[in-house]
Amino acid sequence: MRKSMSTIDARRAAPFATAAIAPEKLSELQALVDSRRPGFSLSAPFYTDRQLFDLDMRAVFGRHWLFAGSIAELPEPGDYITVDFGPYALILLHHDDGSVRALHNVCRHRGARILTEDSGTTGNLVCGYHSWTYAPDGALIHASAPGEIDFDAGCFALKRAHCRVVGGLIFVCIAAEPPEDFDEVAEIFRPYIEPHELGATKVAYQQDIVEQGNWKLVMENNRECYHCDGHPELACSLFPTWGLTDETVPSHLADVWNRNLSASAALEQRCRRYGLPFEVVEELDTRVAGIRISREPLDGEGESFSADGRRLSKKLLGDLPDFRLGRCSMHLQPNSWFHLLSDHVITFAAFPLDEGRTLVRTTWLVADDAVEGVDYDLETLTHTWKQTNLQDKAFVELCQRGAASPAYEPGPYMKSEYQVEAFVNWYITRLREALQ
Repeated sequence: MRKSMSTIDARRAAPFATAAIAPEKLSELQALVDSRRPGFSLSAPFYTDRQLFDLDMRAVFGRHWLFAGSIAELPEPGDYITVDFGPYALILLHHDDGSVRALHNVCRHRGARILTEDSGTTGNLVCGYHSWTYAPDGALIHASAPGEIDFDAGCFALKRAHCRVVGGLIFVCIAAEPPEDFDEVAEIFRPYIEPHELGATKVAYQQDIVEQGNWKLVMENNRECYHCDGHPELACSLFPTWGLTDETVPSHLADVWNRNLSASAALEQRCRRYGLPFEVVEELDTRVAGIRISREPLDGEGESFSADGRRLSKKLLGDLPDFRLGRCSMHLQPNSWFHLLSDHVITFAAFPLDEGRTLVRTTWLVADDAVEGVDYDLETLTHTWKQTNLQDKAFVELCQRGAASPAYEPGPYMKSEYQVEAFVNWYITRLREALQ
């Protein structure tokens, strides 16, 4: 996998700039960032203001490594998916040499979208407007018309973005110079996810939900379980004490807390026996590529996200030796989270659409030799998180509506919401860097 771009490619990458924002607005945005009160939610404009959203796209989504999909979504050479991060439109293409390449989905003639489907298979890339044709690596190979003068086709290749595949997960970065610590973070999470062998999985189902909420509200909601009483299906297998400690667990969850401690000890013993990493690594706001990863127990039988905790697919992933391995849970800043179980994997990605809408994509992966109706029932496999996603959508939209009210003001985070504070701190740090 290519890890760096040539000088020409770097010049083609989208630069960060604040020139499109009026100086007086920049001053206002700087004041908002400087006035952020630690331990409290963000001021309303962070969720509602269009120009602040534009700044987010430049300072966060235009600069940092973003989760875009998994290798299971484009398993064969010629397969592609298209993804949008706000104004940035990308094609991810499985190349003949086995690599995945990221190209801006913008024709170099007059800017038309080249590929208009969410996914598919292609050879050369042909713009439907005037038939400009590009090779899979983005090189312009056809742009002829009667009577035209010659021009240097080498100057009109598709613009590229950086692309990395780590353990079967695909990441892109639009910046000319990506953050340097991603390699370090990749080496943190690689040992956790590689035993699941995502390269030997297939997509069982993919769900796209447009949430009427700012992308940060989507991520904040994901970073805490204070609201998990609102997830009855998930609470069957996911301990609702996630994020709590001996000091913060409420009395009505004491029995659950003790059950969680017992399950954690049993899981740690199995992980040590099998040589699987399980320790919590939490660097959500202490590095540029923020991460939290661990292997944690599930309730009931401890195998999967089901009503009784039992496995949802009969096929173990990769070379995993046991179904009772709980879930490997990973959060990556700024737009993704993951649950990797012994029988299936679920990836989540947030794609900002505008200041008040976010596309949340959930993808269920199973072993590539698992047969629907024989090894797994699709509705049962997806039931818990389909319901949880709809519940989270409602929570996010309640917050978006509240942020639009003149009565809104930032409120304090509870101790169990420390990961929300870490996400917001990470975000504010990124804006401060961009506004320097």
